[in-house]
Amino acid sequence: MKRIRLSWTHGAALLIAAFVAAPLYWMAASSLKGRTEIGASPPDAWPKDGTLANYRDAFLDNDFGTYLLNSVAVAVVATVLVLGLSSFAGYALARLPLRGKAPIMVALLMISLFPTIALAAPLFLLMRELGWLNSYQGLILVYTALNVPFAVWILRNFFLGIPKEMEEVAWVDGASPLRTVVSVILPQARPGMFTAAIFTFTACWTEFLIALTLNTADRYRTMPVGLALFGSQFTIPYGTIFAAATVSVLPIALLVLVFRRAVVSGLTAGAVKG
Repeated sequence: MKRIRLSWTHGAALLIAAFVAAPLYWMAASSLKGRTEIGASPPDAWPKDGTLANYRDAFLDNDFGTYLLNSVAVAVVATVLVLGLSSFAGYALARLPLRGKAPIMVALLMISLFPTIALAAPLFLLMRELGWLNSYQGLILVYTALNVPFAVWILRNFFLGIPKEMEEVAWVDGASPLRTVVSVILPQARPGMFTAAIFTFTACWTEFLIALTLNTADRYRTMPVGLALFGSQFTIPYGTIFAAATVSVLPIALLVLVFRRAVVSGLTAGAVKG
């Protein structure tokens, strides 16, 4: 009976994996097809005459390289800032005797779930007053503020799983609270930090509405906005869109593939603690 259960579990896992992988495969395969093959009926599962013309069009004719570099710069800087802020905030909520921890955690959860469409107009007015429309710093500031609450949740749960005895030993050795956090606690929290970093980077990498609202100049557009504006009123370059979408998926796929164990460990840490 146990073997049957395992086989059903594996079968369900394979079915889900195939369901998720099928669109990704079709996107990558279509990026190598010419315009005639993409519109063929019935469609071919694999391009008969593979070509990289779609990738050339995306980077040379549609300036996709600029959009990609903008997304990298904004996502990386925002992720670093989110980790720096949320690490100390998560440690304080996990260890320090603060009043109102429960309301603070509830407020952070509500903020992280707040719809971004309701924030687009106020953020536009704020950035216009600051003179930060069509800039990197405006988008980085907004992304940092939007992603800190969820990162605090992840890291706070992970800090709860680190034994307090490690901190006590450091204090006995004469380490200051700041030195204890930096030298003892944060190295032990690497899986949780990897998890928070990947979620933050993914959120910044794929965010569309705020980027579309704040950065309308072509040189400051990020990858999702630039990809959405491919084509014209009368033509839609499906092959070019498939090629650009394939490139945009690769960083996230590589991050999850390399750090998958750290992500699982960070998500499950602190699951049985307050």
